[in-house]
Amino acid sequence: MKNSFSDKGLLAVILLAIFVVPSSISGTAVALPEIGIDTHASLTSLQWVVNAFNLTFACFTLAWGALADKFGRKRCFMSGAVLYSLASLLSALAVNPMMLDVARALAGVGAAAIFSCGIAILSTHFDGPARMRAFGLFGTVAGLGVSLGPTISGLLLDSVGWRAIFWTHTVALALVLLGSPLIPRDSPSKQGLSRFDSFGAVLFILSLFALMMAIVQGSQWGWGSGGVRGLVVTFAVLLAVFVWQERRHLHPMLDLSLLSNGPFVGLALVTVAASFGFVTLLTYLPSYLGGVLRLTSTHAGLAMLLLTMPMLVCPILAGKVVSRGVASSSVLNVSLLCLLVGVLTLAYISHPSVELWQLAVPLLLVGAGMGLSAGLVDGMALATVPEQKVGMAAGLLNTFRLGSEAIAVALYGSLLATLLRNKLPDTLSAYTDDSGVLTKWIDDVAAGNLDTPMQGVVATQADAMQGLLITAYDGAFHSVLWVLAAVIFGLTLLISYLIRQRKAFILASQTP
Repeated sequence: MKNSFSDKGLLAVILLAIFVVPSSISGTAVALPEIGIDTHASLTSLQWVVNAFNLTFACFTLAWGALADKFGRKRCFMSGAVLYSLASLLSALAVNPMMLDVARALAGVGAAAIFSCGIAILSTHFDGPARMRAFGLFGTVAGLGVSLGPTISGLLLDSVGWRAIFWTHTVALALVLLGSPLIPRDSPSKQGLSRFDSFGAVLFILSLFALMMAIVQGSQWGWGSGGVRGLVVTFAVLLAVFVWQERRHLHPMLDLSLLSNGPFVGLALVTVAASFGFVTLLTYLPSYLGGVLRLTSTHAGLAMLLLTMPMLVCPILAGKVVSRGVASSSVLNVSLLCLLVGVLTLAYISHPSVELWQLAVPLLLVGAGMGLSAGLVDGMALATVPEQKVGMAAGLLNTFRLGSEAIAVALYGSLLATLLRNKLPDTLSAYTDDSGVLTKWIDDVAAGNLDTPMQGVVATQADAMQGLLITAYDGAFHSVLWVLAAVIFGLTLLISYLIRQRKAFILASQTP
């Protein structure tokens, strides 16, 4: 790596911004129950604290890359940092759930710019071994963000409050902006914006938004309601128009021909399996640890290290194992097996009185499943496409990754809420005959606030009611875990089928 002060400073500025994004994703989840209590957020509003960020992050990654071609990577990176900082400030100052949801959506837009343009800056500024070391640090810092986010947030939550989490993000991004002179200017393309598929980008964003709205509102409106059916139809129509647009555009946002490459699609689906197995737990496990196991926010954040710490070790381990001659496909199979066995074991052994150490093995397995495939699957997937399509393939791979994260997290929350709505009404009707209060209690439990409903009953009934709520949440949690395991198992079979011809595709793509 280059040794000049400016090069080290550039790397420090980019990596600080990169650290904030995954730490925000993993850390905000710890604060959801407290946010719900403080802002009196409905279940849907609380779900959008996470979903709004994931949705805009997924949708705008490709768009920022195209805008960087027109206006320059540094300008777009700094624009993303400004937007993220302002959005974090708005989050810290939010006076109602709607303001917080909008602020988190804006933060996701800024995060997309930081990631896509930050990677581009590192790629163009460093070369050779220096570039490899820079991206090695990039992966390590991103892993640290995922790993330490829940712990840092838990400490802030217990000592200061949930708003301190977003104040911390604001300050960190302000430091990035102060370091902006260390980022060299680049020459934007004069043709970048004219070639950008803006209509395709809008269609893609709206279609994914319609799908996520249908998933989130399914538990509120009913999965067979007219509103949900209308959103599903809207998604299908927008997706069909998007496909038509991409086929006719000279410079499409997504090259749909890549979807006919079975091995590439199979490898991209590995990121989808990781979204369902790892990212969902990263988001919602803190609510289980606090609500059912009765851990404090600090202890829940520390417990999440069992899930996230393998992200610091396993990507490096996977690279070393492959460099010593072990087939990369074998490592990938082990990663999928770890995800599946980890989720199944967690579903089998977790219960309200379980000791935390007993959860160590399943959580470490899930974390290892994510860590072993992180980075490795990217190189494997891009090796299956012709060199002239590598850039577009990388964009599509990230679309699979980020889009599936957004959908998986939304689906998890909505399924959990649906199961609780089916289980709790009869149980809680003994404590109130007010349907409005009953609905509010169920929403509180679905949001991880198992203590809030007990404030509305007499002290002699509180202990019995708490036991019922813990049992219901624990049962719903297990049911969702079984669904996640089934999804991962199905994806594993599909991935095995699609990548069976990977070597043939690699040879064909390398043929002039």
